[in-house]
Amino acid sequence: MSMAYLDRVALASRADYAALVSALERALVSQVDPETDGPRIFSPVPGGEFLIMPSSGTRYSGAKLVTIAPGNPSNGLPKIQGTYVLFDSETLAPVAVMDGAELTLLRTPATTALAVKNILAPDPAGHLTSKDLPDIPVLLVFGTGPQASRHIDAIHAITNVGEVVIVGRNAERARALALDWSARGLKTRVGNETDVFLADVILCVTSSRTPLFDGDLVRSKTVIAAVGSHGLDAREIDPALARRADIVVEGRASAMREAGNLIPARSREEWEEEKLTNLAELVRGEFMRRPGAPALFTGVGMAWEDLVVAAHIHEQHLSGKVQS
Repeated sequence: MSMAYLDRVALASRADYAALVSALERALVSQVDPETDGPRIFSPVPGGEFLIMPSSGTRYSGAKLVTIAPGNPSNGLPKIQGTYVLFDSETLAPVAVMDGAELTLLRTPATTALAVKNILAPDPAGHLTSKDLPDIPVLLVFGTGPQASRHIDAIHAITNVGEVVIVGRNAERARALALDWSARGLKTRVGNETDVFLADVILCVTSSRTPLFDGDLVRSKTVIAAVGSHGLDAREIDPALARRADIVVEGRASAMREAGNLIPARSREEWEEEKLTNLAELVRGEFMRRPGAPALFTGVGMAWEDLVVAAHIHEQHLSGKVQS
């Protein structure tokens, strides 16, 4: 049996974020329980670490093996590299191999976009069509790397964005990202931390180990998505913001293992009493916002997301569909 290999270019050609969000939503409604997805495995190697993420499903199963090399970017090399293998669940035969780093650049923004869309949804069940996409007058993005641009793309695909504001430690990269999206027809400018007060949605897609802004500046109606850092020793938002926000996580178990945005803002026991909403419950319309409280989605990345996106793209490849 021949096995397809989808490299970075082939995967990028299928970067239809609206379709990926829909695929993730369908999976959460029909088959995925985020609380049963297994933990990812970290293994140290010279220069960084291996990250292994297996997940199983009725039709397909899969595993991602990537390396994380923190010193690579300073040498002009990718921080994340690796491979994803998709298997037929019945026979366990491999059916496709994909670039693991590019797959991550697809599934992470798609998952964030799903969360933002459903938190902003005007009806309790979160069901939106292309005719009633939520409005985001000001989208504030912390970060200038590949995930920043992909997140703008994903959010733009499933909401009506008025203006994008870029904040980054590297002024040149922030200007370049703003110019790129301005050239694509989206009003974009470079800003700073004071723009937090103006933002309707804040995306944090950095590798920061410390809070990026003063959480007191966040308005009560604002939605924050902090998805760039993982590990209990890393946080993009301050503890006070985490304590006053209504919270959505990918899965409660994964958040307690790795979400530094939440711990130590409260202990595990305190968060368990809070009964955090996971993505499946969000999509089912079970998330309720309190008056006067901002909403926070914090994600660390889960293997089921890779599997859903890889399976969707594999099916697209079999049907010959390519995005223009």
